[in-house]
Amino acid sequence: MSSGLLALLAFTPILVAGILLIGLRWPARRAMPLVYLLTAAIGLFAWDMSLNRILASTLQGLIITLGLLWIIFGAILLLNTLKHSGGITAIRAGFTTISPDRRIQAIIIAWLFGCFIEGASGFGTPAAIAAPLLVAVGFPAMAAVLMGMLVQSTPVSFGAVGTPILVGVTTGLDSATIGAELLAQGSSWDAYLMLVSAKVAIIHALVGSVMPVIMALMLTRFFGKEKSWRAGLEVVPFALFAGIAFTIPYMLTGVFLGPEFPSLLGGLVGLGIVTTAARFGFLVPKTVWDFAPRESWPSEWLGSIEMKLEELTAKPMSSWRAWLPYLLVGLILVISRVFPEATALFRSVSFSASNLLGESGLNAGIEPFYLPGGILVLVVLATFFIHRMRVRELTAAVRESSGVLLSAGFVLLFTVPMVRILINSGVNAADLPSMPIAMARFMADSVGGIYPLVAPTIGALGAFLAGSNTVSNMMFSQFQFGVATNLGLSTALIVAVQAIGAAAGNMVAIHNVVAASATVGLLGREGQTLRKTVWPTLYYVLMTGLIALFAAYVLGVSDPLLGG
Repeated sequence: MSSGLLALLAFTPILVAGILLIGLRWPARRAMPLVYLLTAAIGLFAWDMSLNRILASTLQGLIITLGLLWIIFGAILLLNTLKHSGGITAIRAGFTTISPDRRIQAIIIAWLFGCFIEGASGFGTPAAIAAPLLVAVGFPAMAAVLMGMLVQSTPVSFGAVGTPILVGVTTGLDSATIGAELLAQGSSWDAYLMLVSAKVAIIHALVGSVMPVIMALMLTRFFGKEKSWRAGLEVVPFALFAGIAFTIPYMLTGVFLGPEFPSLLGGLVGLGIVTTAARFGFLVPKTVWDFAPRESWPSEWLGSIEMKLEELTAKPMSSWRAWLPYLLVGLILVISRVFPEATALFRSVSFSASNLLGESGLNAGIEPFYLPGGILVLVVLATFFIHRMRVRELTAAVRESSGVLLSAGFVLLFTVPMVRILINSGVNAADLPSMPIAMARFMADSVGGIYPLVAPTIGALGAFLAGSNTVSNMMFSQFQFGVATNLGLSTALIVAVQAIGAAAGNMVAIHNVVAASATVGLLGREGQTLRKTVWPTLYYVLMTGLIALFAAYVLGVSDPLLGG
């Protein structure tokens, strides 16, 4: 079978998913079961995978899905708990005192707070936390999901305390062989990883500083009364300021400290600077922008989870006490990821299975307290006491949150297993590469010397499939390294843009959209979100590719650590 035909077959599930979700506007609950069956059929008949491996991959996907649903449940439960405690009423009032302007609120909550949460936790958590918080302060559900998805970009490469680099790149590359070569030249694997991290941080800072501008433009264009770009342009100075307030400390941390803390510190520093600036009106537009009255919103904007705060008994509460649960989420996430003793404690309870159905290397497990879902539930229990809630209020929050999981679970039961079949298809009787590698090889062979331009797209493809920067890096880092070596390009540069493209791909990852939509009750309209997020994704991979092309052929960037 030719490489072109292999690539076409491998691409077919993605193409069909795009046609059904974006073109025909099918809800994911209808589209994804069909795409799953198509992927299984291609694996079985075209890739000559065994039925047992397909079933094992499906089982692996189902176990991973349980972890995702646990995160979704935790995020919704915290939101509903704060709704019933009166915390959301205080948070909404607090944002009005910072700025009543919805553009400013989106930048502070989605961009800066979201970047901080990404740095602490990763794996789609920012969208799952930021989207319902935006709904709580008065955003339409669809606008909240869009804002939550757009933050799945710049901070993602250093999300979860650097996991995409420390785990994704390290396990994705043949680190033993490369490390031996580095040692022979008087260098080390750690130095090489720092070089990759520095390039990731610098390029992300160049491309990502305008993401708050894109967020503001898309918010006003798609959800404003006038549906125009003009209101978005009014906030460009403030949005650029917010972008740089995050990316400068982010870049400096990535270059000098390594991959663990850029998003964490960037988000924390940026949040402090920008919130203070907004309070004093620095660069804030004179005209306050808001949505049209809620009664005039189209039904497609609205989710099934509503914050009817006027129906609840609002308790007097300080802004500090209202925000304390979210601050605890960030603090516990950091402690559980940074301190080895705490990490061991949070991971002490786990459920795992190795070599599922006898298939070597197919492992899966759940660490309920280490996953963000467990931390969110722990914070909910703390909130019960901090906000002096009644038992019936917490019971109501649990009941409302549990109902959302049923519809979200159905979609993810097909989406994640489909992804695992694609990723695990490299073990087959026909000795074919896995489907993602077949697509990547065809793309690399087709473009030749301008490969740096398309390298980020391969990373984005991996994240689109897996919903994870880390998994994309594990799939494609060695492939990208090999292509760079063959073309005489800087391997650190190409591996870096792989990681950046994989971050951008999270904006269009189907199960990330499903997870974010579930937290605001917007399931069934995933295609409408994807039609919007595809444009900033294309911007991100194209700009990253152009920078990589310039760096490779104009600046002549090389790998000093590898002697070339």
